[in-house]
Amino acid sequence: MEQCKFVTIHPDDVVAVAIAPLGKGEVIQVQGKDIPLAMDIPSGHKFAIKDIAEGEPVIKYGAPIGVAKQHISKGEHVHGSNIKTLLCESAGYHYNKVLASQFKEKAEKRKAFWADKTPTIQAYRRANGKIGIRNELWIVPTVGCVNKIAETLVSWANKTFPTSEFYDGIHVWNHPYGCSQLGDDHEATRTILSDLVHHPNAGGVLVLALGCENNTPESFKELVGAVDSERVKFLTSQDVSDEIEESKKLLTALHKAMQRDRREPVGMDNLIVGFKCGGSDGLSGITANPLVGRFCDALTAMGGTGILTEVPEMFGAEQLLMNRCQDEKIYEQTVRLIDDFKQYFIKHEQVVYENPSPGNKAGGISTLEDKSLGCIQKGGEAIITDVLAYGQQVSRRGLNLLSGPGNDIVSTTALTATGAHIILFTTGRGTPLGAPVPTVKISSNSALAAKKPNWIDFDAGRLLAEDNEVVLSDFLSLIQAVASGEKKTRNEENGYAEISLFKDGVIL
Repeated sequence: MEQCKFVTIHPDDVVAVAIAPLGKGEVIQVQGKDIPLAMDIPSGHKFAIKDIAEGEPVIKYGAPIGVAKQHISKGEHVHGSNIKTLLCESAGYHYNKVLASQFKEKAEKRKAFWADKTPTIQAYRRANGKIGIRNELWIVPTVGCVNKIAETLVSWANKTFPTSEFYDGIHVWNHPYGCSQLGDDHEATRTILSDLVHHPNAGGVLVLALGCENNTPESFKELVGAVDSERVKFLTSQDVSDEIEESKKLLTALHKAMQRDRREPVGMDNLIVGFKCGGSDGLSGITANPLVGRFCDALTAMGGTGILTEVPEMFGAEQLLMNRCQDEKIYEQTVRLIDDFKQYFIKHEQVVYENPSPGNKAGGISTLEDKSLGCIQKGGEAIITDVLAYGQQVSRRGLNLLSGPGNDIVSTTALTATGAHIILFTTGRGTPLGAPVPTVKISSNSALAAKKPNWIDFDAGRLLAEDNEVVLSDFLSLIQAVASGEKKTRNEENGYAEISLFKDGVIL
């Protein structure tokens, strides 16, 4: 793509997106016609490339992102002041077998292309056959009451166990729950914590309990199930006189066992990759998200696994995802995924369409449809092979849809718990946060990458000026290096890694 001042995404679009700020009175040539701009257009924002009548759908990405609240003349800024959402609490869907068949044909061609080209990464082969791309010590508190004990242990371990080629450090996944929760919330907390215990990026895990919490040590141990006793240790603080010293002994034993671990070559098709966006702007759906989408297409064609979540950010674009469902059963599960999340909004007396944050809007995103149509670009054109409940672990290769909100920390935690080894996180505004797994930050614009090199791992703004295949190749090489432990992500270098658990109900 040649570098220019604006871009039109789809032939049916009635708006173009400014790549660089455009000035009032500037004449822009679109599809052979001169369009004088009626006002300044900030980078990432839209302007009309033809007259749009009041009540007429505003088309971007080849689909409606809302409807004109008033007549919009070509050259006018198109944003929240003159368009509104078309979303409502209920919508009708259908499974289009013809479109599904077309997507499957494309997927088969990609599969044939990658058949003998799957890249290799260096990873840890775990006893259960899974791979890990890091060899870390994790402390998983069963309840928030022991968080500070765990932090004391992390401080001690950082001084005692130096990082090495085969040991990547220690983390505690603090949270405020594990007690005083009821029903589904309580079980969801336990499920996510159990998932973390089993995560293959952890070569050793200390489960740290208090002893009197609702998430009792006995019931949690039963939920966790079978583990390698050399790699997972349990300690109940109320059962010992000195929980710090006893924990140190267990951590020392875990660290000793991890010293035997070595990376070995495995195909990239073993990777499970989560996709996330946050602090999006008007270029996110044009550069960063499509780049991740192309990676998703390649990964799933190799036989790897991708996970797409943020269900509210599918609203308005869900039919496009449904068109790629593997079969009618997966389609029906996708419908339930969408409808159930809408019911969650309705139950709390919230509208389903109020989603773009102030930062999103300042970056040029006008409606939830605008955001969603850009958001789902991260899934490329991959076939959807499964739909997962919150906390459910991946069992099928291909593109999985995961139930979860758009909140950055909640959704990255959910992606980790589901089994993601690594998360590709696109952003147009910038964010420093990190998940429990390496979190690759991909900027939608080069200005952000230049301004925040301590946050950003890859500049997808390059797509506006460079050959797309070169950029994709460089991106694949980066993911290989991160997965192989040859390169740390910015969040790893900064020590930014945390979890947050989804809460829906009462806290006692």
